[in-house]
Amino acid sequence: MEETRIVWMNGNLVPGSEANVPLLSHSFSRGSAIFETFGVHKSTSGPVVFRMDQHLKRLKNSADLLGMELKYGIPEIGEAVAKTIIANNTMRGVVKIMAFWGEEAIVNMVPSSKLDVAIFSLNKNSNLPLDNDTPLRACLSNWRKLDPSSIPVEAKAVGNYLNGYLARREAKDRGYDLSFMLGTDGFLAEGSIESIFLVKKNILQTPKLGKILPSISRMTILEIAQNVGINVKEKNLRIKDLFEADEIFTSHTGVKVHPVMVFEDKEFKIPGPITSQLSKIVHDMIYFKNNKFKHYFKDIV
Repeated sequence: MEETRIVWMNGNLVPGSEANVPLLSHSFSRGSAIFETFGVHKSTSGPVVFRMDQHLKRLKNSADLLGMELKYGIPEIGEAVAKTIIANNTMRGVVKIMAFWGEEAIVNMVPSSKLDVAIFSLNKNSNLPLDNDTPLRACLSNWRKLDPSSIPVEAKAVGNYLNGYLARREAKDRGYDLSFMLGTDGFLAEGSIESIFLVKKNILQTPKLGKILPSISRMTILEIAQNVGINVKEKNLRIKDLFEADEIFTSHTGVKVHPVMVFEDKEFKIPGPITSQLSKIVHDMIYFKNNKFKHYFKDIV
């Protein structure tokens, strides 16, 4: 795969095998890289990107939150995304942007240089099973979501995802697909990479912002739900709310509406009506059968 992949790296398109950094780089050895991932979809006019403007805005915000500066401006990164998609002939897949300190930093904790940028356009395949909404088995993690007083949880930083790794590993060890984490305040937060939604008495509920990643997928589901008249509440949720829910689903870049059929020992009849309604809208949206939300997509040429 790497031999044929083309990567945009610091202004040049290079073979994937050449897109690398020293093992002692700050971002590899200290986890200081930031990133964004968003979808590429096949439209009648060719490949389009999903909400790239919002993702690039969040990339810049992640850098600002961590006191970092990107080497390239957002318009230039957007142009580079288009070049990378074309170079890899991506029709359905994802773009992953990595911004990082690539030089060696053995003892220097605070580099003064601007962040290098690498852009990948990854085609859907067996290792990247996009749009697979096979129902999930979820559990409650013993690990807590990172506290925002210790690190900016709103930054999409590589180091933050060690937290998610531990939660996912725990779930796998217990025989589940994924786990949900509480915050240090005891309220429901999110999964390893997933936003969590539940339905109770026909009200779509999700943890409010402030202690979770401001997910673009989460924002999209909330916008769609409100647009079609579904009652929505962003609120503090507790464990009991999960057990009392009528429906639960997760959302992330790869699967916008992913139904949960089991949470711990509680089984759900799936798909629930609101999950089913939102799943149908999203399906029609990404396959361009519904133009109501076409403004979420942008042509790359």
